[in-house]
Amino acid sequence: MHLILKFARTYPKQTLMTMLALILAGVVEGLGLTALLPLLQKAINLPASSTVDPTSNADIGNSINSALEFFGIPSTVGSLLTVIMVGVLLRSLLILLADRKVGYTVAHVATDLRLALLRALLSTRWGYFLDQQVGSMVNAAGTEVMRASSSYLQAATAVAMAIQAFAYFTVALMVSWETTLIFTTAAALILFMLYNLVSKAKRAGRKQTRLLQSLLARLSDNLQSLKAFKAMGRENMADELLSTDTLKLNKALRKQVFSKAALRGIQEPMMSLLVIIGLYTMLVYLQMDLPKVMVLIFLMARMLTQAGKVQRRYQMMAICESAYWSLQGKIDNALLQKEPTGGEITATLEHGIIFDRVDFGYGDHMILTNVSFEIPCRTFTSFVGPSGAGKTTLIDLIIGLFQPVKGAVLIDGKPLAEINLQSWRRMIGYVPQDSILLHDSIFTNVTLGEPSLTIEDAQQALRAAGAWNFVNEMSAGMQTIVGERGAKLSGGQRQRIAIARALINQPQLLILDEATSALDPETEASICQTLRKLRGQLTILAISHQTALVDVADRVFQVADGSITLVSRQAEMLEPEASPCSDNNGRPINSECLK
Repeated sequence: MHLILKFARTYPKQTLMTMLALILAGVVEGLGLTALLPLLQKAINLPASSTVDPTSNADIGNSINSALEFFGIPSTVGSLLTVIMVGVLLRSLLILLADRKVGYTVAHVATDLRLALLRALLSTRWGYFLDQQVGSMVNAAGTEVMRASSSYLQAATAVAMAIQAFAYFTVALMVSWETTLIFTTAAALILFMLYNLVSKAKRAGRKQTRLLQSLLARLSDNLQSLKAFKAMGRENMADELLSTDTLKLNKALRKQVFSKAALRGIQEPMMSLLVIIGLYTMLVYLQMDLPKVMVLIFLMARMLTQAGKVQRRYQMMAICESAYWSLQGKIDNALLQKEPTGGEITATLEHGIIFDRVDFGYGDHMILTNVSFEIPCRTFTSFVGPSGAGKTTLIDLIIGLFQPVKGAVLIDGKPLAEINLQSWRRMIGYVPQDSILLHDSIFTNVTLGEPSLTIEDAQQALRAAGAWNFVNEMSAGMQTIVGERGAKLSGGQRQRIAIARALINQPQLLILDEATSALDPETEASICQTLRKLRGQLTILAISHQTALVDVADRVFQVADGSITLVSRQAEMLEPEASPCSDNNGRPINSECLK
């Protein structure tokens, strides 16, 4: 019930229109069905007055005849059949309208949930995102979204059927309220006794949600490592892990299927038995007139059928409900971890980047301690050092993915915390160590699908990255599909495509995070030649263990033991006018530079 109310509050307009159409459909059907009583009276040649129950306050048959006469409709068999047919047609039209609205809303729910999840995840802090399993998020955007939207469909359908059952109940009350209440009470007891099957299905649905998260997260991780598994002949290990989760999921699905089948299998004969007992009681013990008995049995049968469907739809909603709450929990948690947008200052990079007494660590483990250095604008700076020393952390601080524990990162003298992060990051081109390309064309991989970028922009970026020659030689050129993660290209080709991607928006800062570490010396030298041509046009930061990127850099910093030391610098950088803000160790010496 909580989920139904949640959907009603989230989509009030759609829910109101759907409910209004269903209520009107129920009213129209009820009015049409009331014409059955005088029709049956005529069919068996009984006077309308003979249907009067001495204990009742009104004669429903006479009331219907009077209503027809009021509208100028003769109380004939043909007229009564016409009234019933019109009621059926109007009901069908209104039900169609309601079903269409429900269908549109289901699609709307799926779209809203998927977009809410994607936007929440994309706006989270980087540290929070690192803690998430990609497979779990993919499962949420796919499977959980579909099951959550299905729960809305089941909830809406259950409400629709409940309204229709209520319409039959209302008409039955007009015919004989005592008999109707007895029938309804007995039916409610049957539904209550069967509720345990609904609860079992709900528990199976919760288990299914948990197992799907685990299975798809594990599947995503294992598929990304499949080449390594195969190379070592250990794919059977992945098979065992995935099989365990799959068998558990199968067990949960079997419980779910059994609960659904059992509910239907037990519910229908019990409801049929109730109808038979009611028919026998009305004819033998209550000695009610046949027309009234026939109408009541018809109404009760329809009401009980709809009530049974309501319970089965509610069961289906309960099965899918856990996916909605799981998905909503992910969205809410991501929103709580939303990344700050920074300040309102628009970023510029005309002078340089300065670290001013920066401390940073993860928990109690400090990575950087009292770090100060300068990166002048339009220079090539390399950071070297052992793994885990904090080189990538420096880059993350410059990008703004993490904030210093103490001190500040200054961009043109302004603290990064006061600069609008989006405007700053738009000035950055980034090339990671693992250049994972999209399973798409080279053009799409370079432009990332940005509609404002043209073929000419992509060609210019490919030329700047030294990639145009090999791309142009391919049969499909820039429309060549690179394969999963760029597997159809060599390592050097993938890196050049990644550099072109970083350059296409004409960044002012190019960051290379171990971008050449996996390349052979010849390919690395070729890429370094490409980077050498870019020196002086933009600011370049490179993290590397390789000497090639060290040789091409203007200055080199050693990162070790939480500190940073200037270990090399080209002759032109030794001239005073080249760096008025730093000493020979790259440390700021002018307080004006820190403003």
